[in-house]
Amino acid sequence: MVGELIWLFFILSALQPVLKQRLLESSRRRLLAQIEKRRGSRVVLLVHRQETMSLLGFPIMRYIDIDDADEVMRACELTDPELPLDIVLHTPGGLALAALQIATAAHHHKGKVTVFVPHHAMFRRDAHRTLGG
Repeated sequence: MVGELIWLFFILSALQPVLKQRLLESSRRRLLAQIEKRRGSRVVLLVHRQETMSLLGFPIMRYIDIDDADEVMRACELTDPELPLDIVLHTPGGLALAALQIATAAHHHKGKVTVFVPHHAMFRRDAHRTLGG
């Protein structure tokens, strides 16, 4: 009996982070849909922050990488060229090449592009030179 309760506890503990993440993603999708409707635009969200997603609760830090750039570029390409594009960036930085690809994709979008940086979007000093600054 006690052994079964312990196993049940471990199973529920393992599922809790997954369920929490699904609820968070669902809430984000609803909010993004509301923003898109209100602004008449397509919203692309790139948020990297520490999340406690592992079983033991260790924080995982994410940075902009090529996969992120690919997703943002694909979102820009799939958006109607005349539809305004809102990009929300909240990131501790990452690869300069990925940031350059995101900037280039936004620059090539024919419609109005607005970039929101709610807290921070950092890049390394050498990335500044790469981006032409």
